[in-house]
Amino acid sequence: MALPADILIWAASQIIEARDAGLCPSRLIHARPHEILQFIGRGTSLRDYQRLKAALDRLQSTTVATSIRALDGMRMHRFSWINEWKQLANADGIPQGIALILPDWFYAGVLDAALILTIDPAYFTLTGGTERWLYRLVRKHAGKQPGGWQFDLRHLYRKSGCTVRYSDFTRNLRAVVARQSLPGYLLHIQQLPSKQEILIFRPVPPTARG
Repeated sequence: MALPADILIWAASQIIEARDAGLCPSRLIHARPHEILQFIGRGTSLRDYQRLKAALDRLQSTTVATSIRALDGMRMHRFSWINEWKQLANADGIPQGIALILPDWFYAGVLDAALILTIDPAYFTLTGGTERWLYRLVRKHAGKQPGGWQFDLRHLYRKSGCTVRYSDFTRNLRAVVARQSLPGYLLHIQQLPSKQEILIFRPVPPTARG
């Protein structure tokens, strides 16, 4: 899910950038594929372009059902991460980029400053899928909590949806902890007296960051 998630981060940044520049943001966004790929720290090879298109298809076909921010009288809100997207070309058939339409739920959430947690630009330098997934998880749960957060490793494994063995998952996780590569956070694995292991992540004070 790394690439689709990164595309949504890019889309949110476009909305915020337009708003902060005094422009009128819109659910309709135009862009050139290489702009998206460069923003999210990907290459611009043919394979990267194909992956981008596949990720856009996945976002358009993925249906979400949530009661978060449901309006009065609505128990559930259903939508796709992208309502629709299309490739653009001029009259001569020369590619002119892409256009995509974001759902109301996502768009409104981005414009609500109380719901937005900024992403450290260093996130896009993370090359491992596990690291990017873990950063998004940590940012979600510990983003506004000075004391950080913690997860039982087995719960984290189930939450990840990984198809690898639990032992392989924890080995990858320990490698990430050893590198301390998540921008803005310190990670620590602690074993409890019950032998249960938990991952603890705490935000690094701004004054302590390089």
